[in-house]
Amino acid sequence: MSEKAGLIPHLVVKGAAEAVEFYKSALGAVEIARMPAGDGRLMHAALLVGGSTLFLCDDFPEYCGGVSRAPAGHSPVTLHLCVPCADTSIEQAAAAGATVAMPAADMFWGDRYGKITDPFGHEWSFSTPLSAERKAAAEKAWAEMGFGSKADAA
Repeated sequence: MSEKAGLIPHLVVKGAAEAVEFYKSALGAVEIARMPAGDGRLMHAALLVGGSTLFLCDDFPEYCGGVSRAPAGHSPVTLHLCVPCADTSIEQAAAAGATVAMPAADMFWGDRYGKITDPFGHEWSFSTPLSAERKAAAEKAWAEMGFGSKADAA
């Protein structure tokens, strides 16, 4: 299941079967595997998202000392995807039920960047590289707002 080397995020959610369907719709995920428990919850699911593997499962507090591992609100972790068009990806996720946390905007570091929060409490960010001209304009706008100046470093 995890024959690829590298980091594989493993999300815990309440409603993993619904999460699989959401990620298919919102992120274009492809389901690789699904292993249900006897009660209908998912012990394990594997998806391909943008060419990378993502694992997820339902919350099983009864096997974790009675403690839930699913976010009880927003997760403090952000999962990031480099995509051909950040705006389109954010719109697709929102249409599938995500909440737009930060609309896409040109950023001083050279990406068009934005964020969503999925219905299961996990935050996702999306970026698309800017052209040299758009990056220069974003850097200028950032500087005009008073950020990134030498005075800020003091």
